[in-house]
Amino acid sequence: MSVTQNSPPPYHPPVKRSVEIAGHKTSISLEPVFWDMLREAAEAEGVPINALVARIDAERIRSANPCGLAGAVRIWLVSRA
Repeated sequence: MSVTQNSPPPYHPPVKRSVEIAGHKTSISLEPVFWDMLREAAEAEGVPINALVARIDAERIRSANPCGLAGAVRIWLVSRA
């Protein structure tokens, strides 16, 4: 889902969804636009959303000052745009 200069930003509170990382269920709260971007990124890379989130989580954990998982997903998505 892309936002153009002609359309209003899609303001919406975060939506909590369950994901599984390394066999453990957890939940992430993201705004719908980020869920859409995550789904599109997973489709583009040919992997399930859980696998992509697990990869982002692994990168997050290896960082010097890891943020929370939801923040890491948002940062990852924005940095690839």
